[in-house]
Amino acid sequence: MARGPISGLLSGPALQSWMTVFIAVVTQALPFLVLGVVLSAVIAVFVPPSFFARALPSRPGLAVPVAGAAGAVLPGCECASVPVAGALVRRGVTPAAALTFLLSAPAINPVVLTATAVAFPGNPEMVLARFVASLLVACAMGWLWHRLGRADWIRPPARPSTDGQSRATAFWTSVRHDVLHAGSFLVLGAAVAATLKAVVPEAWLAAVAGNPVVSVLALALLAVVLSICSEADAFVAASLSQFSLTARLAFLVVGPMVDLKLIAMQAGTFGRGFALRFAPTTFVVAVGVSVAVGVFL
Repeated sequence: MARGPISGLLSGPALQSWMTVFIAVVTQALPFLVLGVVLSAVIAVFVPPSFFARALPSRPGLAVPVAGAAGAVLPGCECASVPVAGALVRRGVTPAAALTFLLSAPAINPVVLTATAVAFPGNPEMVLARFVASLLVACAMGWLWHRLGRADWIRPPARPSTDGQSRATAFWTSVRHDVLHAGSFLVLGAAVAATLKAVVPEAWLAAVAGNPVVSVLALALLAVVLSICSEADAFVAASLSQFSLTARLAFLVVGPMVDLKLIAMQAGTFGRGFALRFAPTTFVVAVGVSVAVGVFL
C-alpha cells in the first residue's frame, strides 16, 4: 500500500538531487577517512611517544610551522587529517602543532596542488596562492591556539582500552572504533551538506558574483556548505568563472579547513565545545588571509 507514495516521493527532483550530493560526498570522502584512520592507528600503536619529542621542536611556537610544513607529505583530504590529528594529541603532541597539521595537510599536499594546477592551466599563480594562504592560515590558527586555547576545550570521546593486547589486536581495535565513530559524523555532515545544496537556488550565485566583498563571502560560505573533498574542489572553483580569482581562492582555502562534514568530524574527535570555537575562528582567519594573498598575488 505504501509503495506507490514512497516511490513517488523518492523520484522527486529535489530528493534525487539530495541523494546525489549525499552519496557523492560520502563516497568521495570515505576512502580518505579510512586512510586517516589507518594512519591514526599506526601512530597510536606502533609509533612511540618519544618519536614526536625528537621530531618536533620542544617549543610550541616553533613546532607549529614544522607541523604545518609536515602537512605537505600526507596525500589525503580533510577526512584523513582529523583522525590523524586526534592520534597526535593522544600521543602527547602539543595541540597547537596537531591542529596546524590538521588544517595544512588537506590543503597543501602534492595531490591537491597538482589538481589545482590542472584545474587552472591559465592561472598558475593560483597554485602558489593556495599554498601560501593555506599554510599561513594553518600556522596562524596553531599560534592562536597556543596563545589562547585551553586544554579543557578539547574533550575527545572515550576510547576502548588496548592494555594487555598484542600490537595487531590493538591496531584493529583502534581501526574499528575510529571508522565507526568518525564515519558516523561524516554521514551526518554529508546529510546536512546535501540538504543545504538541494535548497539553495543556483541563481543566487550570479546575483552576488559582481560584488567583490559579497562574492568572497558567498564562495567561502559555499565551500562550507558543499563539503567537497580538497582533492576535487579546484575543478569546482575553476567552473565558477563568473567570480574573481580572489573569491575562488577563498573557496579553495576555506573548504579544506571548514566545511559541514569536517565540523561534525571535529566535534566527534575533539568535542563539541572545541568545534564551536575552532571552526568559526578558522573561517574568519581563512577569509582574511585569502583576501590578503589574493590581492597581493
